[in-house]
Amino acid sequence: MAVLGPGSLTTYWRFQRGVAKAQLAAWLPAAGRRLLIDISGPSALAATQAAARGHTVVRVLPAVRAEGDGAHAALSAVTTGRAAHRAHRRPGGAAWTGPPPGRITPVVAEPGSLAFLADGCADGVIAEDGALSRHLVSEDLAAEIARVLRPGGELLACVDSLVLGMAILAEQHHWAQLTDVPHAEVVLVPWPDGTITRCFGAGQLNDLLTEAGLEVAWIRPRTILSPSMVDHVLGREPGALARLVKAELSAGQDRLAGASPDESFGISLVAAARKPTRS
Repeated sequence: MAVLGPGSLTTYWRFQRGVAKAQLAAWLPAAGRRLLIDISGPSALAATQAAARGHTVVRVLPAVRAEGDGAHAALSAVTTGRAAHRAHRRPGGAAWTGPPPGRITPVVAEPGSLAFLADGCADGVIAEDGALSRHLVSEDLAAEIARVLRPGGELLACVDSLVLGMAILAEQHHWAQLTDVPHAEVVLVPWPDGTITRCFGAGQLNDLLTEAGLEVAWIRPRTILSPSMVDHVLGREPGALARLVKAELSAGQDRLAGASPDESFGISLVAAARKPTRS
């Protein structure tokens, strides 16, 4: 993809996954067992990570309507979560020194609908892997997230950015649509495989969450370090991934301490928000 520039995408995706894991670790509640709702989809590993920290996770998965890769991904998501939970109890394994492992409860439900959950039941919602971008009427899903959160409950969300959307449009030579992007209130972008994603700028994402009744703590690009830099460093020193992730998190914090989020970086935006405690 042109927006990522030259180099190995495999290397950059390793870095992206490392950053996402570190950002989730920083967001997860540090103490106590909390009830978290994970709507990230079958490909994300957020539920496993949260359960390993001792939390109870309700993992919402799409219904399996056909055989093939989609069905395999959904079934793998269920078995992966259960296997991770059992691994901490496996006889003869290494002693578990972290918090008592939590539990992952898979629930098959229509994507974008949390109607099976009661109002104010959740301590947190994880919407990683572009969950709000895949649900094109994102306002409905954002309102559902706000509904199920208890007062003080928190959201971590990742969406596709306008940078990604414009790159996809340019690669498909959709020049007329590309020129409309800066003025559009809603940006829907078709992928070559026929799926559609909703892309957000920082202001649009802020408005989406605020209008749903949430208080936005921060919005920033998932990654600021360029793909070419990541590819160069890891090509010379493959063991430097942890240091690169630490540098990325530090750069993100520095940017948060400065001015408004810069939309010229990254193919994804990450946001943290909370439901107000006041009525």
